[in-house]
This record gives sequence, C-alpha cells and structure tokens, in this order.
Amino acid sequence: MFISSAYAQAASGGSTQDTLMSMLPLVLMFVVLYFVMIRPQMKRQKEHKAMIEALAKGDEVVTAGGFLAKVSKVGETYVGVELADGMEVQMQRTAVVQVLPKGTIK
Repeated sequence: MFISSAYAQAASGGSTQDTLMSMLPLVLMFVVLYFVMIRPQMKRQKEHKAMIEALAKGDEVVTAGGFLAKVSKVGETYVGVELADGMEVQMQRTAVVQVLPKGTIK
C-alpha cells in the first residue's frame, strides 16, 4: 500500500587498503604523542636519576621545597643536608631538584 518494500544492498567487503587508511590518523597521533610528550619525559627522568645517584658530600643543592642546602651525609635513600650553620635535616634523595655549582651558597 503506502509502504514500499525496502531491499538491502549487498554489503561491500572493505578492502585492506581502506582499513589501513582509516587507521593511519590514529597511528600518526600516537607517533607524535610519543616524540612530543613521552620521550622527553623519559629523558628528564634518566637525567634526574643520574644526578641523584651522583650526589656527594659537599654538593650544593636545591630541594623540592626551594631551599638551598649543602649535602653533609649521603645514604642509600636519604640525604643529610645543612640548611644553615648547625641546622641539619634529613630528606629523601628524590627531593633534590638541582645540583648547583660549587660556591653558590655563601
């Protein structure tokens, strides 16, 4: 009557090339993400780890809290730092943000 019969079209089999082309933007985004974000972060982590392992007594450092201190004791996981004359505190090695050149702290 008023409704005509609908016939399904034969499903076209997607070719392999069409599938690869549709996944190409996703792959490109991952590659860009790797080179822009992941790789530089891994490089910074390696540099920080090497700096922490190279800490020695007498090094002048900046802590995560922003304090300038001189390393007085070096342990496996903790470092003793002297914040002022006669004021020594223990802190984790990972809280050291930067090693300063000798003579920075007067």
